[in-house]
Amino acid sequence: MQKPLAALALAAASVIVLTGCATTATPGGDGRVQVVASTNVYGSLAAEIGGDRVEVTSLIDSAAKDPHSYEATARDRLAVQKADLVIENGGGYDSFMEELRDGSDATVITAAEFSHDYPDAIVDDHHGDEHADDEHSEDAHAGHDHIEGFNEHVWFDTHTISHVVEQIADDLTVLDPSGASAYESAAKTLTGELADIETELATLHEKLEGTPVFITEPLPGLLAAAAGLDDVTPDGFASAVEEGNDVAPATLLEGLSLVDSGEVRAVLTNAQTGGGETARIEDAAEQAGIPVLAFSELLQPDQSYAEWMHSALSDLGSLAE
Repeated sequence: MQKPLAALALAAASVIVLTGCATTATPGGDGRVQVVASTNVYGSLAAEIGGDRVEVTSLIDSAAKDPHSYEATARDRLAVQKADLVIENGGGYDSFMEELRDGSDATVITAAEFSHDYPDAIVDDHHGDEHADDEHSEDAHAGHDHIEGFNEHVWFDTHTISHVVEQIADDLTVLDPSGASAYESAAKTLTGELADIETELATLHEKLEGTPVFITEPLPGLLAAAAGLDDVTPDGFASAVEEGNDVAPATLLEGLSLVDSGEVRAVLTNAQTGGGETARIEDAAEQAGIPVLAFSELLQPDQSYAEWMHSALSDLGSLAE
């Protein structure tokens, strides 16, 4: 099933990007700072921080689209090339952004680079931040493969997102100095909401620590870990599903046996990906009376990041009841 992408917001010719700086943007109209995000998760954050002073284009805002395999269009490239600020996830998740921003003068924020788990050797220091300890490797973004051992779904890590929020505010301030106080205030509000989410996670961790769950695809892994859940999925199952490969028969049988035995409290899935093996695990869970919790990679229309996260935590909280 295919759904149309969000309408393309074209950057105005009046915003002229110079080497290392940009003209001061005027809120509203054609003078707004042009922001392009790979998905509406990051587009939502930019819109909350920028308000009327920014125009945000999220290249993917439909749950029917899988950023892992998304094929960018000429319109996408035009949007990125005209952008003042580009926000991507990185880590192999939205690799189509590499080609789109090739030759662009836009400031780039790569969310994965703010993760404590991101491999130091491939940190791309777009901003010269303290989080980048090593020099940028020329092979940092080579290929479209996932980084071995790294869960790139970093939007489910509130620590990472807090740093991303701060960076968005900082970069918008450089691009539009007259909006500095507005950006700072909005970012402060958003970081406060993130702090509330962390508090909720800490409470869940106390209640759910050690609770065994089956995670069919890596998407909710970071959130599950933060909530104290114990991922007991057989090795190789989740990675095969994520890569679109067949799960090894022995691994599938092990997983089915695990669910049938009632050893897991819940099955956590990705609402946007799956396959025959995932369906069999879900069916087995339903027959065993085990809840199946589905998590999305994208926000619903008009849903804020905080609302989206609280909804996900509410689902996890049902396991403590």
